[in-house]
Amino acid sequence: MKITQIKETCLYVSDLNQTSKFYHDLLGLKVIGRVDGRHIFFKAGTSVLLCFIAEATSQDDHLPPHYGSGKLHMAFEVEMENYQSIKEQLISKGVDVIYEETWRSDVHSFYFHDPDGHVLEIVPKGMWDIGG
Repeated sequence: MKITQIKETCLYVSDLNQTSKFYHDLLGLKVIGRVDGRHIFFKAGTSVLLCFIAEATSQDDHLPPHYGSGKLHMAFEVEMENYQSIKEQLISKGVDVIYEETWRSDVHSFYFHDPDGHVLEIVPKGMWDIGG
């Protein structure tokens, strides 16, 4: 067996309109699916970010029920040369950078919250350098 990537991941959110404003309007992710009262899905590169209302998906009778709570973490990858400008753009739009880490002398990442308190991170391409 060879797994090639994580194709989708999910966050549990409280308000789909608020989530759309943050991930689509602010971060620029394309909306690829929405069911009011249940979920909104975004395209992020070659992956999909699924944002569910936990109360709705915990009651699923077609798919396996799932739900969660608390501060979850995920990172978005950007081109190394765009890292600083993306950080500046987000700050100019009112995003509070809560922490910036220096991983190597030339590699940094920064952290911020989404409207539900999830901890998001922007990392430059090549940060992990894990090959194929």
